[in-house]
Amino acid sequence: MEPSEAPAHEPFAHGHQVYVRAPRPIHFPSEERLEERVPETKRHLKARTTLFLVLEAACAGSAVGSEQFVYWDAGDPRKCLSPDVFVKVGARDDAFDSWKVWERGAPDVAVEIVSESDQRDGDWTEKLARYQASGIGELVRFDAGDEGRPIRVWDRVDGELVERAPESPALRECVTLKMWWTVVPSAHGPMLRLARDREGRVLLPTPDEERVRLAEELAEERKARAAAEHERMLAQHERMLAQRAWREERETREKEREAAAAEIERLRAELARLRGTQG
Repeated sequence: MEPSEAPAHEPFAHGHQVYVRAPRPIHFPSEERLEERVPETKRHLKARTTLFLVLEAACAGSAVGSEQFVYWDAGDPRKCLSPDVFVKVGARDDAFDSWKVWERGAPDVAVEIVSESDQRDGDWTEKLARYQASGIGELVRFDAGDEGRPIRVWDRVDGELVERAPESPALRECVTLKMWWTVVPSAHGPMLRLARDREGRVLLPTPDEERVRLAEELAEERKARAAAEHERMLAQHERMLAQRAWREERETREKEREAAAAEIERLRAELARLRGTQG
Protein backbone atom coordinates (compact mmCIF):
# COMPACT_ATOMS: atom_id res chain seq x y z
CA MET A 1 0.00 0.00 0.00
CA GLU A 2 1.37 3.36 -1.02
CA PRO A 3 1.98 5.78 1.83
CA SER A 4 -0.46 8.70 1.90
CA GLU A 5 0.89 11.81 0.32
CA ALA A 6 0.93 15.14 2.13
CA PRO A 7 -1.76 17.50 0.90
CA ALA A 8 -0.58 19.73 -1.90
CA HIS A 9 -0.31 23.49 -1.32
CA GLU A 10 0.04 26.35 -3.70
CA PRO A 11 3.36 28.17 -3.36
CA PHE A 12 3.07 31.40 -1.40
CA ALA A 13 5.11 34.50 -2.18
CA HIS A 14 5.89 37.03 0.51
CA GLY A 15 8.36 39.80 -0.23
CA HIS A 16 11.27 38.32 -2.17
CA GLN A 17 10.75 34.83 -0.69
CA VAL A 18 8.57 31.96 -1.91
CA TYR A 19 7.16 29.49 0.65
CA VAL A 20 5.64 26.05 0.21
CA ARG A 21 2.33 27.28 1.59
CA ALA A 22 0.59 30.32 3.05
CA PRO A 23 0.45 30.62 6.85
CA ARG A 24 -2.64 29.09 8.34
CA PRO A 25 -5.08 31.79 9.50
CA ILE A 26 -5.97 31.78 13.19
CA HIS A 27 -9.68 31.97 13.96
CA PHE A 28 -10.77 34.34 16.71
CA PRO A 29 -14.45 33.55 17.49
CA SER A 30 -16.83 36.38 18.28
CA GLU A 31 -19.24 34.09 20.15
CA GLU A 32 -19.00 31.20 22.58
CA ARG A 33 -19.92 27.78 21.33
CA LEU A 34 -23.46 26.87 22.30
CA GLU A 35 -22.36 24.12 24.69
CA GLU A 36 -20.04 26.55 26.50
CA ARG A 37 -22.54 29.32 27.07
CA VAL A 38 -23.53 30.09 30.66
CA PRO A 39 -27.12 31.29 31.15
CA GLU A 40 -27.43 34.92 32.29
CA THR A 41 -29.89 35.85 35.02
CA LYS A 42 -32.24 38.77 34.51
CA ARG A 43 -30.60 40.66 37.38
CA HIS A 44 -27.18 40.31 35.78
CA LEU A 45 -28.59 41.23 32.35
CA LYS A 46 -30.24 44.36 33.71
CA ALA A 47 -27.11 45.37 35.65
CA ARG A 48 -24.88 44.84 32.61
CA THR A 49 -27.11 46.46 29.98
CA THR A 50 -27.95 49.42 32.23
CA LEU A 51 -24.27 50.20 32.74
CA PHE A 52 -23.54 49.66 29.03
CA LEU A 53 -26.31 52.05 27.94
CA VAL A 54 -25.19 54.67 30.47
CA LEU A 55 -21.59 54.52 29.24
CA GLU A 56 -22.56 54.40 25.57
CA ALA A 57 -24.59 57.60 25.98
CA ALA A 58 -21.96 59.36 28.10
CA CYS A 59 -18.76 58.34 26.28
CA ALA A 60 -19.18 59.98 22.90
CA GLY A 61 -16.00 59.61 20.88
CA SER A 62 -15.02 56.39 22.64
CA ALA A 63 -15.59 52.70 21.95
CA VAL A 64 -17.88 50.93 24.42
CA GLY A 65 -18.34 47.16 24.43
CA SER A 66 -20.28 44.58 26.42
CA GLU A 67 -19.67 40.85 26.49
CA GLN A 68 -17.46 40.91 23.37
CA PHE A 69 -14.32 38.80 23.46
CA VAL A 70 -11.13 40.78 24.11
CA TYR A 71 -8.11 39.01 22.57
CA TRP A 72 -4.57 40.06 23.50
CA ASP A 73 -2.39 37.40 21.83
CA ALA A 74 -2.45 37.36 18.03
CA GLY A 75 -1.11 33.81 18.06
CA ASP A 76 -3.48 32.21 20.59
CA PRO A 77 -7.29 32.69 20.49
CA ARG A 78 -7.54 30.93 23.86
CA LYS A 79 -6.06 34.01 25.50
CA CYS A 80 -9.18 36.11 25.82
CA LEU A 81 -11.77 37.40 28.25
CA SER A 82 -15.19 39.02 27.92
CA PRO A 83 -15.78 41.93 30.33
CA ASP A 84 -19.36 42.82 31.13
CA VAL A 85 -18.54 46.36 29.99
CA PHE A 86 -15.36 48.00 28.69
CA VAL A 87 -14.32 51.39 27.31
CA LYS A 88 -11.48 52.47 25.04
CA VAL A 89 -11.24 56.25 25.23
CA GLY A 90 -10.88 58.04 21.91
CA ALA A 91 -11.36 54.88 19.81
CA ARG A 92 -13.76 54.55 16.90
CA ASP A 93 -17.04 53.06 18.15
CA ASP A 94 -17.92 50.95 15.13
CA ALA A 95 -19.84 47.67 15.11
CA PHE A 96 -17.00 45.39 16.31
CA ASP A 97 -17.75 41.72 16.99
CA SER A 98 -14.61 41.20 19.06
CA TRP A 99 -11.76 43.35 20.32
CA LYS A 100 -8.17 42.58 19.30
CA VAL A 101 -5.66 44.39 21.45
CA TRP A 102 -2.90 44.24 18.84
CA GLU A 103 -5.15 46.13 16.40
CA ARG A 104 -7.01 48.56 18.68
CA GLY A 105 -4.99 48.73 21.87
CA ALA A 106 -6.04 47.48 25.30
CA PRO A 107 -9.29 48.90 26.73
CA ASP A 108 -8.75 51.64 29.29
CA VAL A 109 -11.33 50.42 31.79
CA ALA A 110 -13.29 47.18 32.19
CA VAL A 111 -16.07 46.10 34.56
CA GLU A 112 -16.81 42.62 35.86
CA ILE A 113 -20.22 42.12 37.46
CA VAL A 114 -20.25 39.02 39.65
CA SER A 115 -23.11 36.72 38.70
CA GLU A 116 -24.79 33.87 40.52
CA SER A 117 -22.85 31.36 38.40
CA ASP A 118 -19.45 32.73 39.42
CA GLN A 119 -17.47 30.85 42.04
CA ARG A 120 -16.51 34.15 43.62
CA ASP A 121 -12.82 34.00 44.60
CA GLY A 122 -12.08 30.78 42.73
CA ASP A 123 -13.12 32.08 39.32
CA TRP A 124 -11.80 35.54 40.10
CA THR A 125 -8.20 34.41 40.55
CA GLU A 126 -8.13 33.11 36.98
CA LYS A 127 -9.99 36.14 35.61
CA LEU A 128 -7.63 38.54 37.33
CA ALA A 129 -4.65 36.76 35.77
CA ARG A 130 -6.25 37.19 32.36
CA TYR A 131 -6.90 40.87 32.98
CA GLN A 132 -3.27 41.22 34.05
CA ALA A 133 -2.14 39.70 30.74
CA SER A 134 -4.60 41.70 28.62
CA GLY A 135 -3.06 45.11 29.32
CA ILE A 136 -6.36 46.67 30.46
CA GLY A 137 -5.54 49.72 32.56
CA GLU A 138 -8.33 49.97 35.14
CA LEU A 139 -10.50 47.12 36.38
CA VAL A 140 -13.69 47.29 38.45
CA ARG A 141 -15.31 44.29 40.12
CA PHE A 142 -18.90 44.71 41.35
CA ASP A 143 -20.43 42.09 43.64
CA ALA A 144 -23.99 43.02 44.65
CA GLY A 145 -23.99 40.13 47.12
CA ASP A 146 -21.07 41.55 49.09
CA GLU A 147 -22.73 44.24 51.21
CA GLY A 148 -19.54 45.20 52.98
CA ARG A 149 -17.36 45.53 49.90
CA PRO A 150 -19.44 45.57 46.70
CA ILE A 151 -16.86 47.55 44.67
CA ARG A 152 -13.22 46.59 44.24
CA VAL A 153 -10.87 48.40 41.86
CA TRP A 154 -7.47 47.59 40.34
CA ASP A 155 -5.11 50.04 38.59
CA ARG A 156 -2.16 49.20 36.37
CA VAL A 157 0.86 50.44 38.29
CA ASP A 158 4.29 49.86 36.68
CA GLY A 159 2.72 47.28 34.37
CA GLU A 160 0.92 45.32 37.10
CA LEU A 161 -2.74 45.42 38.15
CA VAL A 162 -2.70 46.42 41.82
CA GLU A 163 -5.85 46.53 43.95
CA ARG A 164 -6.80 49.75 45.70
CA ALA A 165 -6.93 49.57 49.48
CA PRO A 166 -10.48 49.42 50.94
CA GLU A 167 -9.72 52.48 53.08
CA SER A 168 -8.53 54.56 50.12
CA PRO A 169 -10.45 57.89 50.05
CA ALA A 170 -10.58 57.64 46.26
CA LEU A 171 -11.51 53.95 46.15
CA ARG A 172 -14.54 54.52 43.93
CA GLU A 173 -12.97 57.02 41.56
CA CYS A 174 -13.03 56.06 37.87
CA VAL A 175 -9.73 57.64 36.86
CA THR A 176 -10.22 56.84 33.17
CA LEU A 177 -13.55 58.64 32.88
CA LYS A 178 -13.00 61.24 35.64
CA MET A 179 -16.17 60.09 37.43
CA TRP A 180 -17.15 58.05 40.48
CA TRP A 181 -18.61 54.58 40.90
CA THR A 182 -21.65 54.24 43.12
CA VAL A 183 -24.22 51.57 44.03
CA VAL A 184 -27.86 52.38 43.37
CA PRO A 185 -30.91 50.34 44.49
CA SER A 186 -33.32 49.17 41.81
CA ALA A 187 -36.22 46.79 41.27
CA HIS A 188 -33.65 44.18 40.19
CA GLY A 189 -31.33 44.68 43.13
CA PRO A 190 -28.28 46.89 43.67
CA MET A 191 -26.74 48.20 40.47
CA LEU A 192 -23.35 49.68 39.67
CA ARG A 193 -23.66 53.21 38.27
CA LEU A 194 -21.44 56.18 37.52
CA ALA A 195 -21.84 59.64 39.01
CA ARG A 196 -20.24 62.98 38.28
CA ASP A 197 -19.65 63.64 41.98
CA ARG A 198 -17.91 61.70 44.75
CA GLU A 199 -21.13 61.42 46.80
CA GLY A 200 -23.02 59.79 43.91
CA ARG A 201 -25.81 62.34 43.75
CA VAL A 202 -25.42 63.37 40.11
CA LEU A 203 -25.86 60.05 38.31
CA LEU A 204 -25.17 59.55 34.65
CA PRO A 205 -28.68 58.86 33.37
CA THR A 206 -29.83 55.84 31.41
CA PRO A 207 -31.56 56.64 28.10
CA ASP A 208 -34.94 56.01 29.78
CA GLU A 209 -34.06 58.29 32.69
CA GLU A 210 -32.86 60.96 30.27
CA ARG A 211 -36.09 60.60 28.27
CA VAL A 212 -38.18 61.03 31.43
CA ARG A 213 -36.05 63.99 32.54
CA LEU A 214 -36.41 65.70 29.18
CA ALA A 215 -40.15 65.02 29.11
CA GLU A 216 -40.51 66.53 32.59
CA GLU A 217 -38.33 69.48 31.59
CA LEU A 218 -40.42 69.97 28.46
CA ALA A 219 -43.62 69.80 30.51
CA GLU A 220 -42.22 72.35 32.95
CA GLU A 221 -41.14 74.59 30.08
CA ARG A 222 -44.59 74.37 28.52
CA LYS A 223 -46.17 75.07 31.91
CA ALA A 224 -43.90 78.07 32.43
CA ARG A 225 -44.63 79.37 28.94
CA ALA A 226 -48.39 78.89 29.46
CA ALA A 227 -48.19 80.74 32.78
CA ALA A 228 -46.16 83.52 31.15
CA GLU A 229 -48.68 83.75 28.31
CA HIS A 230 -51.51 83.84 30.82
CA GLU A 231 -49.77 86.65 32.72
CA ARG A 232 -49.16 88.50 29.46
CA MET A 233 -52.83 88.21 28.48
CA LEU A 234 -53.92 89.36 31.96
CA ALA A 235 -51.59 92.34 31.76
CA GLN A 236 -52.87 93.16 28.27
CA HIS A 237 -56.47 92.88 29.47
CA GLU A 238 -55.69 95.13 32.43
CA ARG A 239 -54.12 97.67 30.09
CA MET A 240 -57.20 97.55 27.86
CA LEU A 241 -59.47 98.05 30.89
CA ALA A 242 -57.29 100.92 32.10
CA GLN A 243 -57.34 102.54 28.65
CA ARG A 244 -61.12 102.09 28.44
CA ALA A 245 -61.59 103.58 31.92
CA TRP A 246 -59.32 106.49 30.96
CA ARG A 247 -61.29 107.09 27.75
CA GLU A 248 -64.61 106.85 29.58
CA GLU A 249 -63.33 109.18 32.27
CA ARG A 250 -62.09 111.62 29.63
CA GLU A 251 -65.39 111.43 27.79
CA THR A 252 -67.27 111.96 31.06
CA ARG A 253 -65.10 114.96 31.92
CA GLU A 254 -65.61 116.34 28.40
CA LYS A 255 -69.35 115.91 28.69
CA GLU A 256 -69.33 117.52 32.12
CA ARG A 257 -67.21 120.38 30.76
CA GLU A 258 -69.57 120.82 27.82
CA ALA A 259 -72.60 120.65 30.12
CA ALA A 260 -71.03 123.20 32.45
CA ALA A 261 -70.20 125.49 29.53
CA ALA A 262 -73.74 125.14 28.22
CA GLU A 263 -75.12 125.88 31.68
CA ILE A 264 -72.90 128.96 31.91
CA GLU A 265 -74.12 130.16 28.54
CA ARG A 266 -77.70 129.56 29.61
CA LEU A 267 -77.19 131.44 32.82
CA ARG A 268 -75.51 134.31 30.99
CA ALA A 269 -78.36 134.47 28.50
CA GLU A 270 -80.93 134.41 31.27
CA LEU A 271 -79.07 137.13 33.11
CA ALA A 272 -78.87 139.26 29.98
CA ARG A 273 -82.56 138.77 29.35
CA LEU A 274 -83.44 139.83 32.83
CA ARG A 275 -81.23 142.90 32.64
CA GLY A 276 -82.76 143.82 29.28
CA THR A 277 -86.22 143.63 30.73
CA GLN A 278 -85.33 145.97 33.56
CA GLY A 279 -84.00 148.57 31.17
